Amino acid sequence: MNADKLIVIDIGGTSIKYGLWNQREMAISNKNNVKTPDTLEEFYGIIKYIADKFKGDDVQGIGLSIPGAVNQASGIINGVSALPYIHGFPILKELESLTGYKMTMENDASCSALAELSTGAARDFDNIVFLVIGTGVGGAIVIDDHIVYGSHLYGGEFGMMLVQNGQTLSSLGTAVHLAERYNQRYQTNFSGEHILKLADAGDRGAIKEAQVMYDSLAQAIYNLQFVTDPEAIIIGGGVSANNNFLANLKATVSKLMSAWGDTPVLPQIKPAKYRNDANLIGAAYNFYNQIN
Repeated sequence: MNADKLIVIDIGGTSIKYGLWNQREMAISNKNNVKTPDTLEEFYGIIKYIADKFKGDDVQGIGLSIPGAVNQASGIINGVSALPYIHGFPILKELESLTGYKMTMENDASCSALAELSTGAARDFDNIVFLVIGTGVGGAIVIDDHIVYGSHLYGGEFGMMLVQNGQTLSSLGTAVHLAERYNQRYQTNFSGEHILKLADAGDRGAIKEAQVMYDSLAQAIYNLQFVTDPEAIIIGGGVSANNNFLANLKATVSKLMSAWGDTPVLPQIKPAKYRNDANLIGAAYNFYNQIN
């Protein structure tokens, strides 16, 4: 097997991204994505398709980034995610049998943290909070340069935090769910990205729904700042590439902090360096950490 090449796969609630990692060059090639399926059987078919696609490249194995409370020792994913069919059974063993490859898996937000800690936006920090915004909201807490998994592997499951009106951060704090709310109200079929552009252009309905997202994320950031006291809060996920999104989020956080008086610390909010590739890169780092 070629120790320099590795298949990397990032399982998201909306799409499955994949590519070929070259350890010598520290780069990903052959990137592509497919829609995330609705059933376990279809999921297996996609993973098998990706694995077979790179058979001729003589790769060493597969590094998998996946949502949920990932138990790397048992190969079981606990907790909850947008993909209920991946939870509660030895899925890693099943995937290794299906593909014929040695495989490792890690929580998607933890993969993002591994990438950013190694060579990305967090490489100069020791105490960091990662807030990863995708279909839902995930994250990771890093203290003294180590990811905090917690006693039950729920460390960093920020999407389960309660924010406005007892709703979870995942249900209110993402562009995907922003689109669901807007489209239901106005009988449209726009993406979250498009609705954010409408908000930036002055559309009142889009502004109102976008502010629900910003307010929910700001509440979470406020709480995380005073629970963990990090040096910075790194925002990951595709939306982190949107400069207007980051500016609006920072403004909402500042307004919230000001509303509660003279708070001693204003959270330093930074975008992730690797953005959409962070989970793929972190899946590679996790693979080599595990096999070594």
